[in-house]
Amino acid sequence: SLHGILGTVFLKVYAIANLYCGDALIKLFISICPQDIEDHVAFLITVPTALAIFFAIFILVCVESLFRKLLHVFSLVVWACLVAMGYLFMCFGGIISPWDQVSFFLFIIFVVYTMLPFRMRDAVIASVLTSSSHTIVLSVYLSTTTVITEHLVWQILANVIIFICGNLAGAYHKHLMELALQQTYQDTCNCIKSRIKLEFEKRQQERLLLSLLPAHIAMEMKAEIIQRLQGPKSGYCQLENTNNFHNLYVKRHTNVSILYADIVGFTRLASDCSPGELVHMLNELFGKFDQIAKENDCMRIKILGDCYYCVSGLPISLPNHAKNCVKMGLDMCEAIKKVRDATGVDINMRVGVHSGNVLCGVIGLQKWQYDVWSHDVTLANHMEAGGVPGRVHISSVTMEHLNGAYKVEEGNGHIRDPYLKEHNIGTHLVINPKRRSPLHHYRHRHAADGAKMRASVRMTRYLESWGAAKPFAHLHHRDSMTTENGKINTVVRSFVQMAFIMRGFQCVAFLLQYFLYSCILGLMSCSVFLRINYELKMVMMLVAVVVYNVILLQTHTSCLLFLYFYFLWKNKFKRECEEIETMENLNRVLLENVLPAHVAEHFLAQNWKNEDLYHQSYECVCVMFASIPDFKEFYTESDVNKEGLECLRLLNEIIADFDDLLSKPKFSGVEKIKTIGSTYMAATGLSAATVQEYSQEPDRQYTHIGTMLEFGFALMAKLDVINRHSFNDFKLRIGINHGPVIAGVIGAQKPQYDIWGNAVNVASRMDSTGVLGKIQVTEETSNVLQTLGYNCTCRGIINVKGKGKLTTYFVNTEITRSLSQGNLAT
Repeated sequence: SLHGILGTVFLKVYAIANLYCGDALIKLFISICPQDIEDHVAFLITVPTALAIFFAIFILVCVESLFRKLLHVFSLVVWACLVAMGYLFMCFGGIISPWDQVSFFLFIIFVVYTMLPFRMRDAVIASVLTSSSHTIVLSVYLSTTTVITEHLVWQILANVIIFICGNLAGAYHKHLMELALQQTYQDTCNCIKSRIKLEFEKRQQERLLLSLLPAHIAMEMKAEIIQRLQGPKSGYCQLENTNNFHNLYVKRHTNVSILYADIVGFTRLASDCSPGELVHMLNELFGKFDQIAKENDCMRIKILGDCYYCVSGLPISLPNHAKNCVKMGLDMCEAIKKVRDATGVDINMRVGVHSGNVLCGVIGLQKWQYDVWSHDVTLANHMEAGGVPGRVHISSVTMEHLNGAYKVEEGNGHIRDPYLKEHNIGTHLVINPKRRSPLHHYRHRHAADGAKMRASVRMTRYLESWGAAKPFAHLHHRDSMTTENGKINTVVRSFVQMAFIMRGFQCVAFLLQYFLYSCILGLMSCSVFLRINYELKMVMMLVAVVVYNVILLQTHTSCLLFLYFYFLWKNKFKRECEEIETMENLNRVLLENVLPAHVAEHFLAQNWKNEDLYHQSYECVCVMFASIPDFKEFYTESDVNKEGLECLRLLNEIIADFDDLLSKPKFSGVEKIKTIGSTYMAATGLSAATVQEYSQEPDRQYTHIGTMLEFGFALMAKLDVINRHSFNDFKLRIGINHGPVIAGVIGAQKPQYDIWGNAVNVASRMDSTGVLGKIQVTEETSNVLQTLGYNCTCRGIINVKGKGKLTTYFVNTEITRSLSQGNLAT
């Protein structure tokens, strides 16, 4: 940038010397004769030397390293040369008058303020020295050579006033230029920040979206969300919604293998864990399983408590999908074995694998979770339930796909699971080809510590050595001015240099008048002094006029292009800011569609550290499981319903209508946790407002349980409306329980929010042992509901798996359901 500035200074000095000092030079050279040329040696040496110095500096500033080191030196040399030339013109211009070279020194002052890269303080010092030295030297010389008169004093005073005005004008101009440069720098930095932030937001949004959903449906959902945020600007959403159905993001895939795995003995271990230990243990354990899944080309679908299931052959078909799932199951059993041998904790892995077809995608409007549905998925689940701890239990279909890759033995799954017996499913147990590696040394080394530590502590410490990544580890909150490689400073520097170049555009516009003067002088010289043919002279002058016009036109065009570029830059900056805002809103929508709002805020906070795991314990959370058992009978796979796709379309409508209820202010405290097939899981008491409310007002500490019950009534009423429109007769079976739970986010590849605890398990059992059209609750929850004014009827004592004999109650729903239907209708 200084290269351009000094170039214009060089031209400007030449033009000014031509204009202001031409008479002095002509008089000087006319007065010089060979006999007194020695008296003018100083002049003849100084002027060419100064011009040579200017030209040398003009060349040297092309070397950037030299330019940066000697910037101020170059500026001082240019200023000193200009001042020396001014005094030379004064001394050798003949008779010195009071106004001699005032214009040239005024030009030096403007050069210092407008052209040379001095700081304001240095520019003021240089300009004051220039003007004061001229005044002092001229005053001293005139006082010794002429008689001091009042007229002379007034002339010197006039020079002082001119120089003061010139300094003020120059300083004011430099101040405005510095403000403009600061604004340009700020705009440039903001532009760079917005561009980098936009790219960062796009990459983060892509990673976030792909960490939640597979790529083959993520882009469709992303397009819909962006259009929802920006408004209905195109016809995409309108075309999708003309059939009055919600969008369905489900696709069918054939020839896949499904693996279900459950950690045997984990429920007992979890009861001994603190919230932090439980979440940390699950994250490390499932993080290891995610790594195993990646190594075996399997896609983890979902985590259900301590149950882990995945699919091989999605989204791209794989010929060895069965081998992948079996290999993964064996690796999972080996990993659990290492944990058991190293820690002495009695846990194991039960794995079931089946091969077939699936419908995969996302249903509902909130808390998206990628899932799979089909009869083959149900069968794979029962293969796990009918399996053997420490073994991989496969169906006959999967064994056929293995093509003898593994040795198997009879599985006898029908003995352990009624579903397998009912459907006459042949099963096999895979024989692990690996030998058991001795870990006696490791086990003995920890034997002494085993008696001193709780099982959960031993297991947590061992799992830490696996080093699983934390949830949302890719959501770094960086300064917008730094990239992932930390190289933004070079970009900023180049843009700031561009800002100085913009200033040199301004300089060209400022020098237009001097170019015009030079053109006029050149034409006058051609017409007067050249002794050539008139026609040739006319041709030369016409060519000169054309060349000058082209030069001036290009100069004006460059200024206009600069202004055009500036406005385009401003508009682009505005558009980028709007796009950044859209991306930020998209990230927030995605994150809040997976996590509760207060948990999403935790991960979006600027002071959040990604090495921390999110976990929170709650003393009183109400958990609800609402299932539609009839849907399993309704679901069929045939050509008529597109192999089950139309059945899922109806389930999507049901879940979406359930999700719509969450937007009502009455149910603002209800958090949807997940859907499990046709089961809807939700909870209340997880929000910070609810916790604060019942901590400050003990009388209202159970109101959220009433809210959950009202939500259950609303679900029943909503399903009745759907039945009338779809000519079905689905019934909800709801189970509700309350108690302490642990909430947390686990999984780095597919982060998932979930809750754990005995209250969750019992709520699930209240659903599975319930009755269609009824809400079953535990005795403790019934007592709370009766204090809130609800009527409950004792069902009696029932056998609950894993819990023994429990006394349960049914909530009287008829009156409340009719009221809820009326509210929904209005």
